[in-house]
Amino acid sequence: MTEQALQQYLIKQYPKEDEACEWKEFKNLKNDFSGHEKDDVISYVSALANMEGGHLVVGVEDKTLRIVGTDTYNYTTQQATFRLTNLCANLSSEELDIEEFITEDTHKKIWVIHIPKHLPKLPVYAHNKAWQRIEDSLVELTPERLNAILEETSPTYDWSAEIVAEATLDDLEPKALQKAREEYKSVHPKLATEVDTWDDMELLGRAGVAVKGKQTRAAILLLGKPTAVHYLTPSVATITWVLIDGQDEKRDYEHFTIPFLLTVDEALAKIRNLNQRILPGGTLFPDIVKQYDEYSIREILHNAIAHQDYTMQERVTMVETPDSVTFSNGGYFLPGSVRNAIEQTGPQKYYRNYALCQGMMNFNMIDTIGRGIRKVFTEQQKRFFPMPDYQIDQAKKEVTVKIYGKLINEQYYRLLKANPDLSLYDCIALDMVQKHEKIDKDIASRLRKLHLVEGRYPKLFLSAYTAKTVDDKELKTEYIRNKSFNDLHFKDMIIQYLRSFGGATRAELNTLLQSKLSDVLTEEQKIRKIGNMLSALKKKGVIKLTEKKKWVLVEL
Repeated sequence: MTEQALQQYLIKQYPKEDEACEWKEFKNLKNDFSGHEKDDVISYVSALANMEGGHLVVGVEDKTLRIVGTDTYNYTTQQATFRLTNLCANLSSEELDIEEFITEDTHKKIWVIHIPKHLPKLPVYAHNKAWQRIEDSLVELTPERLNAILEETSPTYDWSAEIVAEATLDDLEPKALQKAREEYKSVHPKLATEVDTWDDMELLGRAGVAVKGKQTRAAILLLGKPTAVHYLTPSVATITWVLIDGQDEKRDYEHFTIPFLLTVDEALAKIRNLNQRILPGGTLFPDIVKQYDEYSIREILHNAIAHQDYTMQERVTMVETPDSVTFSNGGYFLPGSVRNAIEQTGPQKYYRNYALCQGMMNFNMIDTIGRGIRKVFTEQQKRFFPMPDYQIDQAKKEVTVKIYGKLINEQYYRLLKANPDLSLYDCIALDMVQKHEKIDKDIASRLRKLHLVEGRYPKLFLSAYTAKTVDDKELKTEYIRNKSFNDLHFKDMIIQYLRSFGGATRAELNTLLQSKLSDVLTEEQKIRKIGNMLSALKKKGVIKLTEKKKWVLVEL
């Protein structure tokens, strides 16, 4: 086709840009195929796939569809298709196709990339982020859209519910069976008397880990003898504890296998839960608290076991340092975001390992009403400790949770203790401030009104408001260092310096003032602030710059 004919064809086939169609110039695919996130081919492929699929027309002018052509940098369409599936996590190769056009008269090359819809429950990622198109903008996938994808109905597969036909009751650990019976009665007290009349297989069936007299993989995970682990091959049923010292050296480790109903206690017992003595200010008597809330570390480990994607053949890990314990497991974070998990008021709509979760619920290991993660946060709030850090890598299918066993900033402890009525969300925001993470402007304004934060947005620091009524020299010093002085004070310092030494270079004045300016400012901001003060003094006729580049006082 000629250039004109091709343009008419494209206008007819792809008449407008919307959630299913995008026109992009991308003149050089060497740079634009996988370049800057949010502005390259793979980002747009992710965005279209995360809706209903669609078409990306490459080599045409945005808005007009005027043909400009693209340099495909020696990529064949087959090579480019293969590269897309490598760079875009979860992108289906079925129906993924690239159609190539070259104009007869002007020899311009156009690609039309036909993009399939994402697979059920699998967002498509580019640059380790999932994208979507909202009007004319490319944005990261919203929590609402992410949840819609994760909760889509599809043919369900529950790895934990698969029957292990060869397994018998002799493959189960008697101590685990006894504990399972006691815990079942604890969860269902009205059935306590009846439970004692059930044989072991009926107990397993009632708990949801056996079907028609046959054990599931969930039963082996929770109750199986260590020798029965081969029934789960090639999946890995292991919890690994690693101890790291203050020099980041590995000091010790241990592996724990089934039955998880018993071995989780052995694994958690490895974590050193020492007493912390905290002086909250204004008193000589310390608060004594344990490094870790036992409910929290148990809940996180149980969640890791319950939601592990066992088809990935990975282990659950616990990495202990002097200051924290970090838990990791493989699999998507099904709530989509931590905020969704915290705000969830009912049971999770979808469980990766439903049979396993049913067994763990009936054996008193977890609840299934969606309150576990929120309770971990509220327990840290009650203890005035830093909030957990959730690292959710949906592209790599990994969830990591870090629980802090020591304070990061004692002022955070003081603020929470002095303000017991703070909401959980305010405490989370304060925790982000102490970790030097950016918070939303409206939240920052609220915290500022409550005298909880100070500084210039977005570089905020925890307020020393509670220190104004106590004798805490260290805290007051930190407060003054962060708050700094007003410009008049520093201008007076410049004048006194010039009067004492007859003049000064800019470097000398930088040395004089940089260490005294607020720690909230970056070094670049400090240099700029000093320059602004010098300019203001010069404009008022107080100082001047000599030919030798020295600042001196203007003689009156």
